[in-house]
Amino acid sequence: MADVSFSKIIEGLGEVQLRPLYVPDDIQTIQQWLNQSYAHYWGMLESSFDEIADFYQNLNQSGHSLAYLGFYQGEPAFLVECYDPKHDQVGEHYDVQPGDQGMHILLAPPKQKIPNFSYHIFCSVMDFVFSLPNVKRVVVEPDHRNHKIHTLNKRAGFHHERVIQMGEKTAYLAFCTKQQYALALLQEQSSMSFQSASFQSTSSQSQLTPQQAVEVIKPDVWAKVNRYHVRKAISELAHERVITPEKIGEVDQWQSFRLETDNPDVHYLFNAQIMALNHWYIDAQSIMKYEQGEQVNLDSVRFVLDFAPTLKIAQDKLPIYLEEISSTLYSAAFKEEKDFLTAEALTKATFQEVETSMSEGHPSFIANNGRIGFDAQDYVQYAPEAASPMQLIWVAAHQRRAHFSVAEDISYDALFEQELDITLREHFNQQIRDAGADPIDYVLIPVHPWQWFNKLVHIFASDIAAKDLICVGYGEDQYFAQQSIRTFFNISNPSKFYVKTALSILNMGFMRGLSAYYMSATPAINDWVYELIQSDAYFEEVGFSVIRELAAVGYRQPYYEHKAIGNSPYNKMLSALWRENPMNRLKEGERLMTMASLLHVDPNGDGVLPAMITSSGLTTDAWLKQYFSVYMKPLLHCFYQYQLVFMPHGENLILQFENNVPVRAIMKDIGEEVCLMDTSESLPELVQRIACEVPDDIRLLSIFTDVFDGIFRYLSQILYAEMEYPQEKFWACVAEVIREYQKTHPHLQEQFDKFDLFAPEFALSCLNRLQLGNNLQMVDLTDPANSLKFAGNLDNPVAPFQS
Repeated sequence: MADVSFSKIIEGLGEVQLRPLYVPDDIQTIQQWLNQSYAHYWGMLESSFDEIADFYQNLNQSGHSLAYLGFYQGEPAFLVECYDPKHDQVGEHYDVQPGDQGMHILLAPPKQKIPNFSYHIFCSVMDFVFSLPNVKRVVVEPDHRNHKIHTLNKRAGFHHERVIQMGEKTAYLAFCTKQQYALALLQEQSSMSFQSASFQSTSSQSQLTPQQAVEVIKPDVWAKVNRYHVRKAISELAHERVITPEKIGEVDQWQSFRLETDNPDVHYLFNAQIMALNHWYIDAQSIMKYEQGEQVNLDSVRFVLDFAPTLKIAQDKLPIYLEEISSTLYSAAFKEEKDFLTAEALTKATFQEVETSMSEGHPSFIANNGRIGFDAQDYVQYAPEAASPMQLIWVAAHQRRAHFSVAEDISYDALFEQELDITLREHFNQQIRDAGADPIDYVLIPVHPWQWFNKLVHIFASDIAAKDLICVGYGEDQYFAQQSIRTFFNISNPSKFYVKTALSILNMGFMRGLSAYYMSATPAINDWVYELIQSDAYFEEVGFSVIRELAAVGYRQPYYEHKAIGNSPYNKMLSALWRENPMNRLKEGERLMTMASLLHVDPNGDGVLPAMITSSGLTTDAWLKQYFSVYMKPLLHCFYQYQLVFMPHGENLILQFENNVPVRAIMKDIGEEVCLMDTSESLPELVQRIACEVPDDIRLLSIFTDVFDGIFRYLSQILYAEMEYPQEKFWACVAEVIREYQKTHPHLQEQFDKFDLFAPEFALSCLNRLQLGNNLQMVDLTDPANSLKFAGNLDNPVAPFQS
C-alpha cells in the first residue's frame, strides 16, 4: 500500500493505517459502504459510482478538503474526510478559529464483532488529525439522530454545543481541543470514562472494606499527626491568649516553656520562638506531655479535654468539637500515607496537581478539616486531597420554587450551551417529559452526590412527590473538589466554569450550605464589583482582577422557611453557582496556584514558598516585593479608595505566575464575602446586601487580621525557618510596599491618617475563640462585625518602618 499518511499499532488490536483516497480506484469500495442503510446519514444511499467518484474528485481537488481511506490489518475499514471549516457550510454557524479542522468518519460494516473497535478506530483518526500541521481543534457536525457517533464523540472529548441547520440536515455542532482529547484518553485509560449512552455515573468507587477504611491509622502515623496537631493547638491558642505558657529557660536559639493544664496532674513542656504578632514557632519534636510525672504519648483530642474549662466550650458542643478534631486527625493520617508531590515538584505542577496536594487546610483554625457528615467512603470520594474524579447529579427544579439569576452578559441558555452537552440536555428534558412535566417550567441545578443521597431524597421528599424536583441523573463531566470542598473544577473540560454546590456537612464552624436568598443577588453583586474594578486603571496596573460568579440558582423549601424556624442550615440545602475559570486568562508560560499553596510544607519539611523563590532566580527581597505589590496593593486600594473589603485568605486568592514570580492576583468568592463599609453610597437594589455598618475602630482589621495575622505571620515563619530570612526584613518589605502605595495616592492622605496602617498596635481578633464559642455557626453573616471576639492588642510589626 503506497503513500501511507499515518500508521498506528493499537495494543491488542493490530495496525491501523490511513492514506489518501484514490479516485477512481477506491470508489467501488466506498460505494459499497455508502449504499448500505447504516450509512444513511451520509445522504448518498442511491448515489452511482460516477456520482461518488465525481464528488471525491472535486473534494480532493478543492484545495481545502481531502479524503482518506483507512485500513485495519491491511483491509479497507473506514473513510475519513478532513476539511477547512472556513470553506464549508459549518463555518457559517460559528466563528472559525485558526487551527480548526473539520472531520467526518465512516466505518465499514464489521466482518466480525471486536470489542471497542469503533472507539479505537475513532481515536486513531483523532491521532491522525491532530498530527496534521497547525491543527488545534477538531470540529464535527453529526446528524442529531446519529446517537452512535455522539457516543464516540464524547468518549473522545467532544462537547456538542448547539443545534445548527445545514440544508436539510439538523446537526449538533461539536468541538474537541488537543487538551480535551488528551484528558478523555486519560479518563478512558483510568476506567473513569462516563457511559454516555445510559448517562450513569462511573465515578463512584467500589465500597471500601472495613480494613481499608482504617488502613491509614497506623501507630507511627497516628503518633506523628497528633504531635503536629498538638503543636498547632498550642501555637494558635497561645497566639490568641487562650493559654499562657510559662518560660522556664533557654536552649540554643529556643526558649523553653511549661504549660499547665486544668488538670493539676498534667502539664506540657516544649521549645519555641515567639515571633512578631505573638506567633509561636514551636519545635514539634520538643513537645512532651507528663501525667503524674510520667511522660505519655501526645493525643490531640486529650489535649482539648485537658483544657476544657479554659477553652470554655459549651457542654453540648464539646463532643462535636472533639469529633471535628478526630476527623481532622484522620484527614492528616490519610495525607501522611499519600504520595504527595515535593515542594520543588509543585513549582512546576499544574493548577489541579497543586490543589490536590495541599495537606494543611486553614492555617489558623485548630479544627480545620472536620467534614462531619462524611463517612470513610465519602472521604475517599469527595475530599480534595483524595483527588478522586466525581460527577455531579442534576435535578430539575420547578420555577415556582427555584430562582435562577445571571450576570448581564450571559443567559440561562448560553450558560448551559457551554456547560452541558446538547445531547445530555435533551436527555434531561426527556426525563422531565417522562415524569409528565414540561421542561420549560423547570431550571436545572447541579447537586453534590453526598447531598442528594444523604439530605435531599428524604428532607425534600414532599417536593419530589409533587414533581417540584425531578432527578434527571448524573452529568457527564468529571470534576475535582477544590480545597473549599464544595467548589468543583471541571477536569473533563478545563475551560468550563467552576461549579459550587450546597453541601450540608459541618466544617470549620459552619454547615457548608448555600443560601437561596444569597444566590438571587450573587450575579448582580459580582457584576457591580467587576465593573468597579474594571473602571479603575490602578487595578490593571498592579495586576488585580476578580473572577465573577456569573450565574446562581436557589431552591426555597417552604417547610423550612417558616417563621418559627428562622435562619437555619435547612434553608441552604439546594443552591448552586457558576464561577468564571481563571485558566482561560493564562498566557503562554504562565501558571496558577492559590495563595494557600504558599503556606504548604511538603512531607519532607520543605515549603513551597522557598522553592518558588529559589526557582524564580530572584532574591528573596525582590520576590517578596513583587508578591506584596500584586497581593496587598490592590487590597489597600479597595479599602482606602472605596471602603471595599474582601475575604482575602489563601484559598480565595489565586496567583498568576510567570517564571514562578507572581504577576497577577485574582480574587474569587465575591458574592458571599465582599463588604462595602461606606454605607452612604447608593447601590442598586440587588447589591445593597454588601453594605454593612462597621465601626471605624475595627475597619482596618480587614488588613491587620485577614492579611497580616492570617497570611503574613505564617509566611514569615516559613522563610525564617527554611531560609534564615529575618522577620524584620519581611515586615520592612511589607512596610515599603505600603509606603509606595501611599506615595502614589496623595489624595487619600486623610484616609491614611484616619485608618493608620502604621499604628503601634491593633486588636487581636481570634478565630479559634469564635469556633470554640459556637462551632455550629461561629459568625452571623448578616452582622459579622458584632460576631468578632478579641483578646487585647498585638504590636504592629510594620510600625517601626513607617519612614
